[in-house]
Amino acid sequence: MSGLVSLVGAGPGNAEWLTVLGHRRLSAADVIIYDRLVDPALLSPYTADKINVGQLPYRHKISQAEINELMVNLAKKGQRVVRLKAGDPNVFGRGGEEAQYLKAQHVAFEVVPGLTSAIAGLAAAGIPITSDQATSFHVITGHRRANGQTLDWANIAHQEGTLVFVMGMENLETLTTQLIINGMPRATPAAVVQWATQWRQRAIASDLGHLVNVVQRGKLAAPALIVVGQVVNFMGRLTPKPPLQGLHLLVPYKAGSKLFSALQDEGASVNCFDRRIKNPLPVQLPDLTTGARW
Repeated sequence: MSGLVSLVGAGPGNAEWLTVLGHRRLSAADVIIYDRLVDPALLSPYTADKINVGQLPYRHKISQAEINELMVNLAKKGQRVVRLKAGDPNVFGRGGEEAQYLKAQHVAFEVVPGLTSAIAGLAAAGIPITSDQATSFHVITGHRRANGQTLDWANIAHQEGTLVFVMGMENLETLTTQLIINGMPRATPAAVVQWATQWRQRAIASDLGHLVNVVQRGKLAAPALIVVGQVVNFMGRLTPKPPLQGLHLLVPYKAGSKLFSALQDEGASVNCFDRRIKNPLPVQLPDLTTGARW
């Protein structure tokens, strides 16, 4: 009997930005295979076995081939597997590659889309991806291509609308330089949004010519979105400022708790610890039969 693999998008980070169908699949899962950018708070309500296959650039905890085999092996044992990915599985998340592998291995699968950070992450920083000044947008990977080819910067630099680069912080200087060399004005508004929608979210706006220096002074790093275009000018005006913004709180998990949602609504990011799990710890007690008497 074959199980089912659900390729589920977790959204940009905040646990409450998960879709209803994503929640249902996680609730019914036997095993959750998740990436490093998935917020731990999102996993708290679910009792499935959890496997962290988080991958860092150039330091893979588990290789993609091993992840593929893991999904297939579990599904062929009849397990309901959720492959949980940050953002959307098909927006630079290797969802298409994993779906092809599952198809080739005759494993039943589905794709449950998630909110991509390229759109939702900008909104969390007060940047609408389109406006009357930007009637189109382009989402581009900032990674160097595996075959050594570079991006078509001459084409990218002359695109209208908003440019959003994901996974591009390592190549930020190359990115800004190439856009300018290929004709984009240095004064074009640009911004970097780090850890979008989470308690540690930070955003810095500049212009294209000074973006690298501003980011270096602000010590922003991956994971982050790089956005270029006139919509960046909205950031200061439309940035949400709830009273608990920036606070990271830890509360005990309780099904149906109103505390989690209430704190989130005020701007805090909330993680949970699970009181249902008891982990015995070894304790060396003193010998009470010797020594001073009381």
